[in-house]
Amino acid sequence: MKSKPIDAYEQALRAGQKYYKEAVSRGEYPYPPALDYILDPATAAGYVDLGLVNIPAELICGTKTLGRSPALAGNFMPLMGERTEFGDKWMKLYACQMGDDGIRDPIKCYEYLGRFYVEEGNKRVSVLKSVEAPSIPGRVTRVVPPYTDDPARKRYYEFMQFYALSGMYGVEFHGTGNYARLQAALGFEPDHVWTEEERLSFSAGYARFRTAFGKLNRQGVEATPAEALLTWLQIYSFDDIKSLSAEELQKRLQAIWPDVAVLAAPDPIALNTAPQAKPEESRGLLDRLLSMVKTEHLNVAFIYGYAPERHSWSQAHELGRVYIQERMGSRVTARAYVAKPGECAAALERAVSDGAEVVFATLSEMTGDCRRAAARYENVKFLVCGLSQPYTGVRFYFSRIYEAKFLSGAVTGALAREDEVGYIANMPIVGVPAEINAFALGMRMTNPQAKVRLAWACVPGDPMEEFRERGIRFVSNRLTGRPDGRTAYSHGTWRMENGIAIPLTDIIWHWGKLYEQIILSIFSGTWDAVGGGKAVNYWWGMDSGVIELKLEENLPEGVRYLGDVLKKDLISRTISPFRCHIEDRDRILRNDGSEDFTPEQMMSMDWFCDNVVGSIPPYEALLPTCQRQVRLLGLYRQHLPPTPEDGGV
Repeated sequence: MKSKPIDAYEQALRAGQKYYKEAVSRGEYPYPPALDYILDPATAAGYVDLGLVNIPAELICGTKTLGRSPALAGNFMPLMGERTEFGDKWMKLYACQMGDDGIRDPIKCYEYLGRFYVEEGNKRVSVLKSVEAPSIPGRVTRVVPPYTDDPARKRYYEFMQFYALSGMYGVEFHGTGNYARLQAALGFEPDHVWTEEERLSFSAGYARFRTAFGKLNRQGVEATPAEALLTWLQIYSFDDIKSLSAEELQKRLQAIWPDVAVLAAPDPIALNTAPQAKPEESRGLLDRLLSMVKTEHLNVAFIYGYAPERHSWSQAHELGRVYIQERMGSRVTARAYVAKPGECAAALERAVSDGAEVVFATLSEMTGDCRRAAARYENVKFLVCGLSQPYTGVRFYFSRIYEAKFLSGAVTGALAREDEVGYIANMPIVGVPAEINAFALGMRMTNPQAKVRLAWACVPGDPMEEFRERGIRFVSNRLTGRPDGRTAYSHGTWRMENGIAIPLTDIIWHWGKLYEQIILSIFSGTWDAVGGGKAVNYWWGMDSGVIELKLEENLPEGVRYLGDVLKKDLISRTISPFRCHIEDRDRILRNDGSEDFTPEQMMSMDWFCDNVVGSIPPYEALLPTCQRQVRLLGLYRQHLPPTPEDGGV
């Protein structure tokens, strides 16, 4: 039933008076802000005629001048009585809006930083807002602000570029770079101009999504609907929004809501740096727990990207699977699945169909498929071998390789009398600069004059050929060590003699010890106690037993003794690789030695110590096979232009 104009006006008047009183009580300006008082026209970088725009009503926030301000509260509801000229005109407009034709005349306004200020049509806006019209047609002039390095100004310039492609208002982000990510997540090339059909399709779907978002966001998560949409598009498709029922849409959004909330937080990751039990205590703890827990059995799945018998990385994780099967006996069934590129989703489905309750995916490239599976199977726990990932539905695990690299550098420096020692790094991803710098700092302890010559395995060329030409005999490599000791050109160091690589140290993963501790946390009921609602990343070091430095038998006795002493001191935390005076290659002081770096600082490190010769390769120089992982875990991942092929994750 339609309200009479007088009744509608009285209701709007009450809303305006309420807003006015509450604003005054808070010490806030109670009227619509005036653009002329916000912006000095002389400071504008320019003006752009946008023509006729369907303006989201919620973005109309003020007036061009102060002329009508006393007649309206800040919410555009009237403040003047119904017997005034203003009230009479307002009610006539209301009657027109509720008639057959509705209000058709567009307003005239200015847009500045994504908000609209009315020059003509204040009463039309007031009436349309009172009936909760979602949008209002208007002829718009954009006031372009001067460009600055302020994040808000950068974000607005990104929006202007997005608007030029999409013609869309009402899509807002807090951070920078997200408009390009949205364009890519929708399957568009960076310079694709939206068709009218695409614009209408997005508007319809986004309206449905915003409704579901509003119903779930009653606790006021600091995320915009567009930010939630980006999270959605990493797991589901945009077509799902249009095809799902409202109930199913909200249910699916609810499933990924923890990610929406965490990604909006300034510190989304809870870094777990040590297991709850020390390695030497885990056997007794295991026996006690398995005799007490109510959960009698766990099905555990391991997803490999390569067959273990053909790839040392998969072999290391396979030995971990065998370890927990042997340690836990009938309490655990641990199955392995090999997923070739593009087959991870199918392998996850098979694992869940086989009854998997815990899934360990051993490659970071499996993150996207695991996130999608986690949203579907709420009772299955998913973990991915990777680091620095802010997603709550999937946990991530890795080890602090830099600790073993520090010891390896000290041993190598004690042996090498040369001016340079070679270092082959894998890819410019999170944690790798810390490994390189730790090796360099270890070498500096025992050979202060030597330099680390840095090469990368992710770019064309043969690093070993370069090292041979430079006469470099001592090399630290980047590949995977194996717990059975059978390694060749591994994650450790070696000395070249007459074309033969003589191993000196080797870095070995004992993944089974990490898997055991995580499974114990599930049996003990402490799994949920980790993280406090944040995304959980396990990053364990040598004190956990997950990572080990093997000192080869051919080392001189004094060097072996040095390595053993440093290893014990590092495990007991008597020493720390980065608690010392450190200058980078540009002579910038990074640490005065008074305190250690935080784990977060070590993960995000993107500079090199002054005794490292080399630099981080740009994305364009990487081999195509490496670019996907760098997009996921790279040091400069936030600065890479997204592509539709990324698939969101």
